[in-house]
Amino acid sequence: MGREFLEIFENWANSYDDTVVGHDLEYKEVFRGYEEILSEVANRSFGHVLEFGVGTGNLTKELLNRGMEVTGIEPSRPMREIAEKKLPKEVKLLDGDFLEFSVDKKIDTIVSTYAFHHLTDDEKEKAVKLYGNLLRQGGKIVFADTMYESKQAHLDAIEKAEREGFYNLAKDLQTEYYTTIPFLIEIFEKYGFTVTFSRCNDFVWILEATKQ
Repeated sequence: MGREFLEIFENWANSYDDTVVGHDLEYKEVFRGYEEILSEVANRSFGHVLEFGVGTGNLTKELLNRGMEVTGIEPSRPMREIAEKKLPKEVKLLDGDFLEFSVDKKIDTIVSTYAFHHLTDDEKEKAVKLYGNLLRQGGKIVFADTMYESKQAHLDAIEKAEREGFYNLAKDLQTEYYTTIPFLIEIFEKYGFTVTFSRCNDFVWILEATKQ
């Protein structure tokens, strides 16, 4: 359920915010337009928002600034501790992940940035089914993440990273569970959503799914 990557994020917690502003050359393109991506995810959200992978709280702040109520789920204690320092005390930040979590209120929007790829494709389908049962008609899922138009596009991205000497990035692209847009369309439609995709940079797309 993505927790096999937890140690990476616990070690990354203190430098994560430096990475997203472009201080790590290998990941500069991955995070190009980071602030705009967060803003766009927040703009497409409404109501009571369930956020997976809160990290250091950057998207959470955007949601709160637009007057939304947020329940945040984050499995990494170091990440949660940094987020708690940034965010108002009334924000709920809970231990959990995409598949194991608890909420005590109706959810209008489910959001996540740079995290859904921690699930295998089988786990992604389980998550989408779960969210389909959780959301009422008109409820939304808005995820920003690295995904590819085809399996070949994914392989091409790995080859490009290696060619440019970005070996950490190449290893990341080979190790974590990056998926394709056709697969995501299939599972979202299967569980009662309409779904659209908007490209943000060479890696990241925003997926917006509405429960029918």
